[in-house]
Amino acid sequence: MANETIKRDVVIIGSGPAGLTAAIYTARANLKPLLVDAPADAHRQTTPGGQLMITTDVENYPGFSEGIQGPELMHEFRKQAERFGTEFLETWITEVDLSERPFQLYTESQTISTETLIIASGASAKWLGIPGEAKVPDGFGGHGVSACATCDGPLPAFRNRTIVVVGGGDTAMEEATFLTRYAAKVYVVHRRDKLRASKIMQEKAFRNEKIEFIWNTTVEEILGTPKEGVTGVRLSNLLTGDERIFPCSGMFVAIGHTPNTDLFKGQLDMDEVGYLKTSGHSTATNIPGVFAAGDVQDSVYRQAVTAAGTGCMAAIDAERFLDHLPVAMPTGDEVTMEGEHITPDHKAIITPDGHMIPNVQEAD
Repeated sequence: MANETIKRDVVIIGSGPAGLTAAIYTARANLKPLLVDAPADAHRQTTPGGQLMITTDVENYPGFSEGIQGPELMHEFRKQAERFGTEFLETWITEVDLSERPFQLYTESQTISTETLIIASGASAKWLGIPGEAKVPDGFGGHGVSACATCDGPLPAFRNRTIVVVGGGDTAMEEATFLTRYAAKVYVVHRRDKLRASKIMQEKAFRNEKIEFIWNTTVEEILGTPKEGVTGVRLSNLLTGDERIFPCSGMFVAIGHTPNTDLFKGQLDMDEVGYLKTSGHSTATNIPGVFAAGDVQDSVYRQAVTAAGTGCMAAIDAERFLDHLPVAMPTGDEVTMEGEHITPDHKAIITPDGHMIPNVQEAD
């Protein structure tokens, strides 16, 4: 049972580029934001600071001509948010109630009440769901199976060994290329005969002599022993149906991500995958006062700089909402904190009790 109530005007969930940028902006606006982030947990794939905490060289974030390490970049983000007075709380949110404002967020020992909510909870790696993939001791997860090359690639178990990477997008190409720093050979297994990755990432992988491709193939099972870890994978050719055992010392899964939105199912509008739907002109969700930023609502770009940009947008949207100014909704109309709806053509205002008021200036 919750035994403490925390009241805020702005609460932010998530501490990646989106969440911390939202914190910087709302803190500078003297809104005293509370940023709530999940504790580090390898099984749940949560890391305070987001995915950049498990990224080495970040070469495409503006302002760093020589690149910067992911953890260092996020450390600077956090210091900047702290400088302006952001309060941080590391805990699991177990339930949310967005049925009315102030919104209620529940932890094991607290109730957090907030007038606006910015969701920047990010996304987690997808898994294949095949035998041998589960965490030790049920499988080889953490003992030769990984979804993060930058986290585990440098480990002695993978050095000068044969490694398999599963996937065909930018993530798979990036993982495979990174692993060539340590592995003797990297085989990319892809279920199609061509890649989905961007042209530059494809060319980089094709030019790498340590990378080879196994086309039209899936991994059906991960093989190994408790002592040695992964010793091979069972491959299936989708064209011929033939199966074979492919010896390797590790497998990295790089097939995409799932947005961390389970807490909000049934309350916020999502697409078929689970990404939160937002307005094209703002970060507003279908519930006035709730905003979404970063990978939790972006299945297309998924970059640190775009996440930071939407974090800025969400902060400004929340500030406008708290100032009783209208914010664009996914439906096309605009809503104020008082519950007034302004029609998409701006010709009418609908009050919370249903009255329609003309919003057109009368001629003299």
